[in-house]
Amino acid sequence: EATLHGPHHRSRPSQPRRAPTRSHHTLSICPPCRDACSLSVTRGWRAAPEHPHWLVLCRFEEALQEARQVDKLLSEGPGDDYLEEKFPLLGVPITVKEAFSLHGMPNTSGLVNRRNVIATSDATVVSRLKQAGAIPLGVTNCSELCMWYESSNRVYGRTNNPYDLQRIVGGSSGGEGSVLAAACSVIGVGSDIGGSIRMPAFFNGVFGHKPTTGVVPNDGQFPNARGVRTSFLCTGPMCRYAEDLELMLRVMAGPGVSRLKLNEKVSLEKIKFHCMDHDGGSIFVSPVDKEILQAQKKVVEHLESELGVQVQRVAIHKMKYSFQIWSAMMSSKDSDGQEAQLFTDLLGDHGKPVWPLWELMKWLVGMSSHTLPAIALGLTEKLMKLNPGGNAKLVSMGKSLQEEMEALLGPDGVLLYPSHPTIAPRHHSPICMPFNFAYTAIFNVLGLPVTQCPLGLSSEGLPLGIQLVAASYNDHLTLAVARYLEKAFGGWVSPGKV
Repeated sequence: EATLHGPHHRSRPSQPRRAPTRSHHTLSICPPCRDACSLSVTRGWRAAPEHPHWLVLCRFEEALQEARQVDKLLSEGPGDDYLEEKFPLLGVPITVKEAFSLHGMPNTSGLVNRRNVIATSDATVVSRLKQAGAIPLGVTNCSELCMWYESSNRVYGRTNNPYDLQRIVGGSSGGEGSVLAAACSVIGVGSDIGGSIRMPAFFNGVFGHKPTTGVVPNDGQFPNARGVRTSFLCTGPMCRYAEDLELMLRVMAGPGVSRLKLNEKVSLEKIKFHCMDHDGGSIFVSPVDKEILQAQKKVVEHLESELGVQVQRVAIHKMKYSFQIWSAMMSSKDSDGQEAQLFTDLLGDHGKPVWPLWELMKWLVGMSSHTLPAIALGLTEKLMKLNPGGNAKLVSMGKSLQEEMEALLGPDGVLLYPSHPTIAPRHHSPICMPFNFAYTAIFNVLGLPVTQCPLGLSSEGLPLGIQLVAASYNDHLTLAVARYLEKAFGGWVSPGKV
């Protein structure tokens, strides 16, 4: 099993990482940074070999060569304004979730059948980030087929939380969240169909943004969505600093950014804030941890006292059925009648579909090449097929909830909602509370933009956070509130001792 180096109990690095911890504004092309690009890449690399299961494979030599080319470009001095406009991410180290194609890097998504697959091209968002000047350091770990919230698989092993090695990093973009929190990388690429950006961002104390559906292309990742799921899967940015989310989003969205309102100035005092402390008490989901509730309460109090706004408490009854709605909508047909792709087919990876019950028997005797969560998901998928009438009612409820949310939030509303009911749990424990991801997943099927914002550390030294939700195409509101809360509550906190 893969682990991070250090003591076994609640370990933290003895010293803060000497990796780049600046946002793009200070790392890119400012005059004092001349000849510093290759140095920043080297610093980011130094942390990586010690923790190979954040970065499952590095391209350090190529990255260093690319950084030297940037240094040369800077020394030639074509003009900072020109460079910033043409290469807004010039020289910034970046990591990429292994599910995305990065030329020359593996693209297994944690599936043993794909362990020899090497990407021969770049995913669209990766290509855009590279064209903007970013330098990829390598690819990061994820859960098997990106469908579980602990990043562990049979190809690379398990990734651990830099704040406590006994805790999970979340999934499926867990390696990305972990490598960013540990300051091995500056910005990162994640994907999200049930919270796979926001949960790792929450558990690792960094920022993550799930854009409005359809704005950022999903091309070049495995598995990619098809059928109705193309409306639920989102590719988005992850980083330590709130100000970097918008720049990354602009680059990743490309022409699609015109659908957003990122150039609009946001007056925080005019935002209509709403707050929900929990989902209403679903029997499938854990109660919200007291420290998460306390952190959310502090946010409400701060907004009311400093901005002079009135935060409206709301109780949206249908949120209680978030898991059921997400599951039903994920399994529904699209407008053309196309069936959603079966998870068991994906497990077979173009070969024979996997029989989950038989695979479970093999797992019990140590003969399965799949993880238990993946097998369990396959079984759940089979069970969902047994109640088509119930699923249709839940899909209808989901569409009604979407209308209710859009009406509530309107053109100037932001909802405060827990990122997860618990602080980063211990390894393996998610299997005992498998549906807690419903707190993030519901917003995928609603198509709304959501930003995960860190709110400091708990009494155990683990990250706290909150989700900021807006109506469709109002990403600029959640990003603006995230920047404000970062200043108010401190944002990312180093897992190292200072």
